[in-house]
Amino acid sequence: MNATKLQVNVAYSNQQAQIEENRLYLKTKRLVDILLSLCGLLLLIPAFLLIVILIKVEDPKGGILFRQKRVGKDGKEFMMFKFRSMVHNAESLLDNLLQFNETTGAMFKMKEDPRVTRVGKVLRKYSLDELPQLFNVLKGDMSLVGPRPPLPREVEQYSNYHYQRLLVVPGCTGLWQVSGRSSLGFEEMVELDLMYISNRTMFYDLKLIFQTVKVMVNSKNAY
Repeated sequence: MNATKLQVNVAYSNQQAQIEENRLYLKTKRLVDILLSLCGLLLLIPAFLLIVILIKVEDPKGGILFRQKRVGKDGKEFMMFKFRSMVHNAESLLDNLLQFNETTGAMFKMKEDPRVTRVGKVLRKYSLDELPQLFNVLKGDMSLVGPRPPLPREVEQYSNYHYQRLLVVPGCTGLWQVSGRSSLGFEEMVELDLMYISNRTMFYDLKLIFQTVKVMVNSKNAY
């Protein structure tokens, strides 16, 4: 992917997305990412072990983790981790399901996706499949808060307007996740991402983290 495509200056809602590289904010954000992700990984060890056992019992052919290439800041690709919530050959089955896509734009979402396992449905309902992304946060590929990292095939469909969401480090959660998640379309997600980018502060990040915990417990609009 050509990173120069990201050097755009386009408007949304009659305003430009303001990318302010406040060094103190960025350093504080990185420190908080490291501390909270480390604490989370240590506290979640028992839950991780249980999830690993359940995944292998239901579908022993596949691995525990699902590794998927995603696009991060400035178009840099990285491998994102998830607990596997689908059958082991899910990727090869995707082409036959694209016609049943239930969202808009450069994303694929399907409420009753036949590839999702029984354990996977529970993991997705409470966003437990996302927990291994704490390792991505430690590595620096992701932050706790930011736009969700898209797939390369999704980015291929981006306009200059959409590319703006790749101007910052992607996150495990963000304004989209606490505002409706899968019930929102692609364009609405982009608008929320750009709104976050223009208004991000450490206080705003912490607020979104706490709101995410509430959303995970509620599990509404998760699939």
